[in-house]
This record gives sequence, structure tokens and C-alpha cells, in this order.
Amino acid sequence: MDRKGLNRRGFLKLAGGAVASGVAMPSWARSQTGRQHEQERALKLLNLHTGEHLEAPYWLDGEYLNEGLVQINRVLRDHRNGEIFEMDLQLLELLHEVQQRLGAKQPFHVISGYRSPATNQMLRQHSAGVAKKSLHMEGKAIDIRLPGVALRDLKVGALELGRGGVGYYPGSEFVHLDVGRTRFWRG
Repeated sequence: MDRKGLNRRGFLKLAGGAVASGVAMPSWARSQTGRQHEQERALKLLNLHTGEHLEAPYWLDGEYLNEGLVQINRVLRDHRNGEIFEMDLQLLELLHEVQQRLGAKQPFHVISGYRSPATNQMLRQHSAGVAKKSLHMEGKAIDIRLPGVALRDLKVGALELGRGGVGYYPGSEFVHLDVGRTRFWRG
């Protein structure tokens, strides 16, 4: 599997094997169907700390768009020190899939995207819930909420994709998503 997802041959093998065995395809494989015909992928983001709002296409006709990626990276920067970091493309794809799965029309409200090591260390000193080796520092994690979607439904929608980490923080009203190993926790 390459960076853009399951290729046609791999998908056909997976689908054929699932049909032959009488087993349903996993949700992540089903999400790949139709992608070959999808022309554009975009994200809607609102950074709650800076007030920046963005609706940017980041993928068009099978290619990532540099301009959209640069805009997304800027909105997801460390708002405490302004440091911009290249967000992991798998994270953007995960956000897009969550957005599609939930039929979301509103932008994701971003609580935290990229965090510099210095910011992460400062947060660790004030909270026991901040990981020493946080995936936020690698551009592989985001803390969000989604207006019009119950926090619990956002959590369930992300879990149904079966990829990466999902942290549920109802007391702080956000869901953590990352593209690390698959796991779930409640904060």
C-alpha cells in the first residue's frame, strides 16, 4: 500500500478475498471504494486559538496540492510560538474520512494541531494527560470537536474507521485523533 492508499490491484484482491470467503470488508477498505473517482478532497478548519478559518482543497485528481497543504499547516501550527510544521498526510486523510463519514458541513474546531517540543514540555508540566512523546510533535495528531455532531458521535465515527488513536475527552469537550497505532482511551 502506498501513501495515497490502497492501489487498484490490492483493492481487487481484498474485495475478491472478502467475497470468496463470505466475510464483509473492513470499514477502512470500504472507505477506499469510490476514491478512484473522487476528484477533490478538502478540509474545513477553524483554529479556536487564532480564529483562523480555512476551507482548502489539499488533493485534486490524484495529486496533493502544495498550496492547500501549506495553508493547512499554517492553521494547524503551534499557536503558542507560531512554529509551522508539515502535518502528516495520513492525518489529513483521516480527518477527511471522518468528515465524510459523519456528513459534516461545519469546520473542525481545532484545539491543538502541531505542538513544538517546547510547548509539549510546558503542557506536561501543567497536566498529567500530555504524553512525553506526543504525536502532536510529529504532526500526526489533532484535538478537535465538530459543531453539529455530538462529541460521542465524533468518537464513534473515528473508531469505526479502525485506524490510529482515538482519545475521548468529554470533560474538556474534544476528541484526540492520531495516525499512530490503533488504540482508544478516555481522558
